[in-house]
Amino acid sequence: MATRVVPAPLQQLPNALTVARLVLIPIFVALMLRAEGGHSWPAGIVFGVAGVTDQIDGYLARRWRVESDFGRIFDPLADRLMIDAAVILLYVADHMPLVGLVVVVGRDLLLLAGWQAVAPEGYELNVNVLGKAATWLLYAGTGFLLVTHRATHWPYWIFWTGLVLAVFAALVYAVGAWKDVRR
Repeated sequence: MATRVVPAPLQQLPNALTVARLVLIPIFVALMLRAEGGHSWPAGIVFGVAGVTDQIDGYLARRWRVESDFGRIFDPLADRLMIDAAVILLYVADHMPLVGLVVVVGRDLLLLAGWQAVAPEGYELNVNVLGKAATWLLYAGTGFLLVTHRATHWPYWIFWTGLVLAVFAALVYAVGAWKDVRR
């Protein structure tokens, strides 16, 4: 199969979408801080746009073969920061249980610390299908929580499923890094 030639300006689109997602974080936070009752359609839309751009930028980077060191680092970082901000703000609005906050933020801090420990050893974190599914479900579940009232329970099922997958994905990453660094 021939490699698709992508014009140089378009090659920057995946990274531009990642930067856009980073820019959306303070906008999302400002909208959530103005929300009443812990739910906000404008914040939910911004959060949803971030989730969609996450899917698009990764797809384009792989399809066009324009993956970059910037994207490998900042794409998952943008996701973690957006989801962490949402979970923290939902907790503050009494729309997220403490255990959800602790597990999401704790997992992300452990992944960051672990990555900083193994990156100097030459380990490259490659996102797996489990991690992608977990991020997608966390975006979906959290997004639905953002636009529903506290009494709506079905979004929690999506959120908790995504969180369980995220914990398993973190374990897979940790085991893979441990094995790779031991070699």
